[in-house]
Amino acid sequence: MPKKNYQVYVIELSKKVFTDSKKFREANPQFNGVLECLYVGMTSKTPQERFEQHKIGYRNERGMKLSSNIVEKYGLYLRPSLYNHLELMTRANALEMEKQLALELRRKRYAVWFN
Repeated sequence: MPKKNYQVYVIELSKKVFTDSKKFREANPQFNGVLECLYVGMTSKTPQERFEQHKIGYRNERGMKLSSNIVEKYGLYLRPSLYNHLELMTRANALEMEKQLALELRRKRYAVWFN
């Protein structure tokens, strides 16, 4: 039985990402500038550990970058109120939940980036 050791997390981004990144703007045509810009991810670490990895531009031992450029440049802080209701899950479930949560937040008119 697969381990349930992954969780989905949300990071608030500076709204500057919306003006600076054409890709981010194109992914979020519903955004009206009122709510926040967010990043939704998943991790087997704590959300705080993962956020810190993003901010330092974490690379693995082979030099492969494992952090998001958007979070590294625009990440402000974690938004636990948007993910604390979610329990630990398998990697496969976390991948699906990452997408579901991101799309749900977009429907609520947040600007959201996810992988």
